Amino acid sequence: MSIDNVSEITFAGKRFKVNLSKPIDISTPLKPGGIRAFYADDVKIEPVVSGSFIGDVSQGGSVNFRNIAFNPHGNGTHTECVGHIHKDWQKVNELPIPFFMLAKLITPDFETLENGDLVITKTSLIKVVSTQENLQAIVIRTLPNTDTKLSTDYSGNNAPYFDKDALAYLVSLGIEHLLTDLPSVDREKDEGKLSGHKVWWDFEGGSRYNCTITELVYVPDRIPDADFLLNLNVANFSADASPSRPLLFELI
Repeated sequence: MSIDNVSEITFAGKRFKVNLSKPIDISTPLKPGGIRAFYADDVKIEPVVSGSFIGDVSQGGSVNFRNIAFNPHGNGTHTECVGHIHKDWQKVNELPIPFFMLAKLITPDFETLENGDLVITKTSLIKVVSTQENLQAIVIRTLPNTDTKLSTDYSGNNAPYFDKDALAYLVSLGIEHLLTDLPSVDREKDEGKLSGHKVWWDFEGGSRYNCTITELVYVPDRIPDADFLLNLNVANFSADASPSRPLLFELI
C-alpha cells in the first residue's frame, strides 16, 4: 500500500480510498499548563544540572537535555490497558494493537441523572452508532467542545462519564478500542468500583484483555462525524498506560 497521496484499503470486505499524507491529530499536548485530571501534578520539564553542566542552551548550555515528569493517567492524551485495574499489571506496549483500524467519530448527547451527573448512555449511543456497523474503534467527542479542553484541569469537577450499559453496548458491537475526550469512562469518585472499566475489559471473563481505552483526546468541531482510518500510535512505555498520539485519516 503506497503512502503517497490517495491509497486504497480493504476493511470488513469493503474498499476505501484514504489519503495517508493528511493525518488529523486528535491528541492533546503533554506540556506544562496542559490538560490534566485526578489531581495529577502539572507536567514539569526541567534542564538537567550537574556541576557546571546545565542542559539548557538558553542558559549557556551546549545542548538541551531536560528531565520530564508527568503522570500518564493524569496528563495529556494516553492509552491504557486492563493492567490499569488488574493485579498482574499488564503493559500497554505489549498489546497487539493494529497499526491501522476502522474507526467512527461520533458526538452523542449527555443525559442528566437525578444527582446532576452528566452521563453518556446506551440510548444516546444508539442514536449515533448502529449494530450494522463493523468497527474496530470508536472516537467519542462531547459537547461543548471548545479549545479550552486543551488546558482544562478536571480534578474535583465530577466530569461527565459513561453509564456501564453504554459501554456494554459498545462491547456488543465488537469495538475493541475506545477513544474519548473525557478524563475517564467512570465517575471521578465511584468508591473504587470502576464498573465501566470492568465492563469494557470483561474483567471477570478476561475475553477482552487486548482492548484499550484512550482518554483526553481532542477533536475540533471542524472534523465531521464520520468513519475514518485510525492509527492509535501508542508510545513504547512498559506500563499500564502510555502517552499516545492518535491520528485520523479521512476516508474518501
